[in-house]
Amino acid sequence: MDAAIGFRARTGRAIAVVLTGDEPTLLWRGEVTLADPAAEGPYHQVMELPWGEAQVAVRELVSAIEALAQRAVRDVIADMKSKGIVIRAAGVVGSPQRNLDRIGNPHIRAHAAEGVLFRRVLELAAERNRLSCAGFTERDLSDVALTMKQLARAAGPPWRTDERLAAAAAWMALAEVRSKPPLRCG
Repeated sequence: MDAAIGFRARTGRAIAVVLTGDEPTLLWRGEVTLADPAAEGPYHQVMELPWGEAQVAVRELVSAIEALAQRAVRDVIADMKSKGIVIRAAGVVGSPQRNLDRIGNPHIRAHAAEGVLFRRVLELAAERNRLSCAGFTERDLSDVALTMKQLARAAGPPWRTDERLAAAAAWMALAEVRSKPPLRCG
């Protein structure tokens, strides 16, 4: 059975939803950890540094986050495979790429940088796990996310905006991979 996984990126974690079918059918949902929950976000740890220096200072932390994301995606794929489900695509919802140099307030820039980072590491993890991948912003999926409310009954609580967005991303990624050559995030 072909399926897709959708992620709603958050700082240090992601809400994940796996869907399949011609009509969206929920197979699994959960949360994946992308960073030590006790640690401050990587850019918050260096926000007092000039932006160029901060980017260099976080490289080791970012590498660790990339490894966690890759392992988290691999674990979900393996779990689904053990149940006869093949995840073919991933959709990732999160902050869009933007010019962070232009944000003057260091605290706001730290939040923005972490938003971009956690979307990017999930996209990279999907690609490293050989999944077709599509990246989205909340705005890209606003109409589709509303249709995912119907899954709420089958899913049971909690079925919040994050779950709806992750489901919409999975659904869009699955539709794309079924109709076109493999997607690439970024």
